[in-house]
Amino acid sequence: MIIVEDFHKAYDDTIAVTGLSFTVSPGQILGLVGPNGAGKTTTFRTLSCLLTPSRGRLTIDGCDVTDDPIAVKRRLAYIADDPQLFNDLTVEEHLAFVASAFDVDNASAKAQRLLWDFDLTKKRHAPAGDLSRGMRQKLAIICAYLRDPRALLFDEPLTGLDPHGIRMLKQTIRERADAGAAVIISSHLLAMVEDLCTHVLILNSGRQRFAGSVEDLRAAFVTEDDRLTLEHIFFMATDTSATTDAPGELAR
Repeated sequence: MIIVEDFHKAYDDTIAVTGLSFTVSPGQILGLVGPNGAGKTTTFRTLSCLLTPSRGRLTIDGCDVTDDPIAVKRRLAYIADDPQLFNDLTVEEHLAFVASAFDVDNASAKAQRLLWDFDLTKKRHAPAGDLSRGMRQKLAIICAYLRDPRALLFDEPLTGLDPHGIRMLKQTIRERADAGAAVIISSHLLAMVEDLCTHVLILNSGRQRFAGSVEDLRAAFVTEDDRLTLEHIFFMATDTSATTDAPGELAR
């Protein structure tokens, strides 16, 4: 569903990502982790057709982000860490706009169910500019879910969410993956990644340190006493003294 091959992105003399290759199949949930400046947001923005790759090929459901960005945008939803909403539009008007733009079938029923699930029914007539940070995040998620995208990108999705919202988001991500969506979650909350994701991609300084299943990641770090947590593995993989460019291999 999501294929990234030899992706490079540079801003003038600054290299943001170099030699990145990975895939996310339908039903998989990939945790994209790395320190600040690792290249996570650049990768998301390029997959979402907001940036152009300097080199390499990125496709969503067979559609190339460079050659066919409109088709990519119809298949993918990107929920950024700071959702850009229309402050003067109400919650319901946001959903109506998305339903019209993407020609969503049975949009009204879907919208009402999503509003209920994310506890926004009472705010349906409120302008987005009057919503709290967490409510804005919920609205962005609902707008993405409304059109049933084949691929979902979440950048720090738990920011501002209350416990109910966190529980619902995790539940719905699993449900969307079970229904065949390919999901990528970028987060610094490693416990959440460990709990939710089937696969992990670790970036550091724009380079890939590991790409593979959670089981393969753990197998690479079995100790005599116990299996290390993702937090321990993360710090080992992003150690600045470690060097490897090979996909599926972890810097030790």
